[in-house]
This record gives sequence, structure tokens and C-alpha cells, in this order.
Amino acid sequence: MLSHNAEEDAIQGNSYNVWNKKEDIPRCFYEVNAQVFKQGRPRSDFELIKQLVSWLNAHTRMGPGLSEPSDKVLKTMLYEKGGVCSDMVQVFNNFCVINNIQVREWGTTSVPFTHTNGGHSFNEIFIKEWQKWVLIDPSWGLLFYDENKVPLSVIELFQKVRTAQTVSYNSFIKDKHLEASQVFKNYLNADITPFLICGYRNKVYDAYLRMTRPFIPVFIVHFMVYVLGKSYHYKFPMDDYRNIFN
Repeated sequence: MLSHNAEEDAIQGNSYNVWNKKEDIPRCFYEVNAQVFKQGRPRSDFELIKQLVSWLNAHTRMGPGLSEPSDKVLKTMLYEKGGVCSDMVQVFNNFCVINNIQVREWGTTSVPFTHTNGGHSFNEIFIKEWQKWVLIDPSWGLLFYDENKVPLSVIELFQKVRTAQTVSYNSFIKDKHLEASQVFKNYLNADITPFLICGYRNKVYDAYLRMTRPFIPVFIVHFMVYVLGKSYHYKFPMDDYRNIFN
């Protein structure tokens, strides 16, 4: 089974860092990381993340989806040749690991599923100085806040959206324009449900994608990894995934 229902408490110990260690991250991420922080590393987790995301947004461009090993994804995005939200999330995950930031990867879909919403990928990070998980969209530098301007976690945001509570948002990237319609579609629509991506092993997928692409379609590569018992899976903490296609 690739999908599972899960109570909120059941995801507390899950993070990308559990399945991916520093030594598993390709060397090019360390080389780029040195450029990101060549003027020094901020002391707080949040300031470090702001600097990282701002640098990535200044030095990459979005475009067609890549479905490539993570080192090739990073290099392609740096040369402004493409990348979608899931590619940015993949890159961001690896930078968080080498910078000692706990990170999660999330996706969304609609319940019931509709073709008008193709889903979205984003992250959640644990900020030690705040002692809490915080939703972050690295493609936009986007954060969400409650009525007291406290940054929200993924579950907190979607719970508030469904109960029509006050939610605000902004980007910490200078002069970043946020499309209100896209924010609503991906986050503020009460039909949206989030799912946590668990068990993704970057080293494993990098190896298989490097051996097989572009000769074998990516969905077959993922099926091969699934058959070998090394695949990731989804956890749905807010809705029964069996209702998505009903």
C-alpha cells in the first residue's frame, strides 16, 4: 500500500532526515551550500532558512518537471532550464539535511479528487528557537500565520481553513509577487487535504534514476523501487484517503 491513514500524533517522529543522512547527499549540494553562506551562517534556524530560500529563488528558475537524480535537478535549476514545485522541494530537502534542519515533504490533493487541482508540493521545517513545525513553501518563500502572527504548521493551517478561522500569509523574499488565486487553490481551499511523504530515500532514487533515465519512463522506475521494497509512501493525517476517488 502506498497510502495510509494516520492520526496527527503518528507523524510526529517522521522527517526526511530519518531516511536521509548527510553522507547520502550528493557533493554538489555542499559546494552550492558554501556559496549560499559564503558571508557567514545565521545563528537561528529561521534566519538560515530565509537566507537559503532567498538564494535559491534568486539563482534558479522554474519550468518543466525534471524527474531526475537530485544532483542533476539542482544543476538544471541553477542553469535556469526547468523545475516544478516538487523539484524545488527535493532540492530544499537535501539542503536542510546538510544544514541540520529537520524537514518534511508534503503534497496536497482534493477530496474528492478533481482534475482542476493538480496538487502541489511544499515543506515543513522544525524551527528550534520556536520549538515547533512550520509550513514553508520554498518555491515562494511562503509562510502562513494565525491571528496572533504565529507561523502555522501544516496541520494547523488546514484545520483553520476548514473551520473558517483567520489566516494570513506573506513571502519573506523581497519583491516576491504572490498570486492570490494560486495560494487559494493550493492552501486556502477547504477541499484540499495534505499528505506526508514518508520513507523517501534520496540515495536510492538517485541511483535508480541515474541508471534508467531517460531510457525508462519515470513511473516504471518508481514501480521498480516499490517492488524492491524501497519505495516511499503517503500518510493522510486529516482525511480517509479511500474517499479521494469516491
